[in-house]
Amino acid sequence: MTAVREFGRGMTQPLGAPAGNVQTFIEVPFLLGEKRCYPDGLIRVTRGQKSWTALVEVKTGTNQLSAEQLENYLDIARDNGFDALLTISNEIPPAAGQHPTTVDKRKLRKVAMHHLPWSQILAEAVVQKEHRGVADPDQAWILGELIRYLEHPRSGALEFEDMGASWVRVRESVAAGTLRASDNGAADVAARFDALLRYASLRLGRTLGTEVVPLLSRKEASEPAVRTAALVESLVKEGRLTGAIRIPNAIAPLNIDLDLRSGRVTCMVDVDAPREGRQTTRVNWLVRQLKNAPESLRLEAFAVHARGVSTASLLKEVREDAAVLVQDPKRDLRGFRLALTTQLGAKRGRGRGGAIDSVLDAVDGFYGEVLQHLKAWSAVPPRMREIAEQSDGKPPVLASTALSSQDGEEPFEEPSDDEEPHAEGPVLEVSEG
Repeated sequence: MTAVREFGRGMTQPLGAPAGNVQTFIEVPFLLGEKRCYPDGLIRVTRGQKSWTALVEVKTGTNQLSAEQLENYLDIARDNGFDALLTISNEIPPAAGQHPTTVDKRKLRKVAMHHLPWSQILAEAVVQKEHRGVADPDQAWILGELIRYLEHPRSGALEFEDMGASWVRVRESVAAGTLRASDNGAADVAARFDALLRYASLRLGRTLGTEVVPLLSRKEASEPAVRTAALVESLVKEGRLTGAIRIPNAIAPLNIDLDLRSGRVTCMVDVDAPREGRQTTRVNWLVRQLKNAPESLRLEAFAVHARGVSTASLLKEVREDAAVLVQDPKRDLRGFRLALTTQLGAKRGRGRGGAIDSVLDAVDGFYGEVLQHLKAWSAVPPRMREIAEQSDGKPPVLASTALSSQDGEEPFEEPSDDEEPHAEGPVLEVSEG
């Protein structure tokens, strides 16, 4: 962080630090009462008279953060007037801004607590080096060495590798129809699903060189319990886990649906239909953008004022005849839904047959073959009317295409010097009184 200026700023500014000089220290000793504590690191960013300081606690591998240890560091930060405590581990919270470890909220009144998963640090390093760029060649080499280290399986910076101990049991309960909302495993699987969405977003963003994030409402972002409760309810009633990720400049969010009853994962996107042209023309507008999409892609068409009613066909059939998506030629199409369904892995871990890899492959495949090629429809600007000029230099007569035109053409006559030009027709005379 101190050697690569762009990377250091990219990591500290989102946490509230100024854009200044970054200093880092390791294992700085502090006294907490009669106990001596050694946080893993300390970051200080200064710009002019302004200074921002944060303690750092790091875990690698499967080691998890300890609430007692973090509360001690929060006390140290408060006593020394520090601004924040930063934790780094392989734990991925369901949403950005949330912390995987619960601590006494009273200790957060004067000190902020932030968390960065190793996967997010790796994504930030790759995006900075490969897409944003590093000005100094030596600094770029150093950042490349960090990336190479973090990507090594023995570095301790693990990827998202487990859906949790409750995954298999909950999946079997859903298939049997015996899952209850009060089951402890249901909430754990819901939280793991959101963590998987965030990991998939970081992974895709690392490839695209941009910030990809899960799509949450304001209430869900501020109250994670609301989001978890909604997922558990959907899991119990329908056996589904649903979410969406937002990709910058994409035509629409990418929706992900896990059906635990049928063991299928579906990626889909909703697209607005053009507002002009025949119905088959609107369908062909969409099909022309799906040259690289698989024939198993399912297309649904929704008509105006037809709630819940749609026509659906596979891309293979729509390519042959666009009319298969048109139920009523007199009703305008208002939108399309594109969905691609694949098999959901049953295992809780990574590898062949694992749920995690099946979801990641589905997301990458749908974006690469479908979503990245879609562009929104835009109307053609209206053109100005052109009126032909006469070759003799006289003012043009009114043409049939001109505004306020009349049937036929009337020749233009120059008025004589002793009379004023007037319109033909009856004249209204008004007398006094």
